Amino acid sequence: MYGEFTVTEHLEELRKRVIFSLIALMFATVAIVPFSPVVLKFLKYPSGGAIERLVFFGPEEAFLIYMRISISAGLVAALPVILFQIWGFFSPAIDERFKKYAFIFVSISFLVFLFGCAFSYFILLPAALKFLLNIGKGDLEPVISATRYISFVIGLVMACGAVFEMPVVSFFLTRIGAINAGMLRRKFLYAVVVIMIAAAVITPTGDAFNMLMLALPMLALYEVSIWVSFFSAKRRASK
Repeated sequence: MYGEFTVTEHLEELRKRVIFSLIALMFATVAIVPFSPVVLKFLKYPSGGAIERLVFFGPEEAFLIYMRISISAGLVAALPVILFQIWGFFSPAIDERFKKYAFIFVSISFLVFLFGCAFSYFILLPAALKFLLNIGKGDLEPVISATRYISFVIGLVMACGAVFEMPVVSFFLTRIGAINAGMLRRKFLYAVVVIMIAAAVITPTGDAFNMLMLALPMLALYEVSIWVSFFSAKRRASK
């Protein structure tokens, strides 16, 4: 059982999992480096053609931009391996009957992450960029830094992907007994406040419309997380 391991053994197991995850990330990053210009064009698409050229201001900046793109895309590509390592680390704390669902857990987690990224890429980003680029139009000429644009896009996409993992995390934490549906329901008002703050931080614009575009799905995901926790606990109790 999970509790039978010593602290040193836990740390050693964690070290091995982290190293394996970093190796997977490294190989994925190296494989994507030749395609980083293609990924850059893909990241410019949400601007709707409003941004044709990105500029850089230092001799090393272009190299660092392509490396950041490669690492970010590599992280997405290596995510299934990383999720398997997370599962492997926590699996001793999970019921034996549940361990056989590792592939399902990783697949669903990965697909949910991709869905969150797609939501940001196709819905949130175009609206945010349109709003931001139209400010001062006619009086100001935008000269967009490649570094700031890539940080902006990748940060928002990755954040949305992580936010959409809420139901999966809820299921997992319920299975190991860390949370339950009643606890999540009692904390709903606190969750609303936290979600609103998180949406305000994640969304780059200052208007309520774009903030609500992220906050409403987050609230819906929190409600889904409550029901996921409820049915997960019910199933666990029945067994």
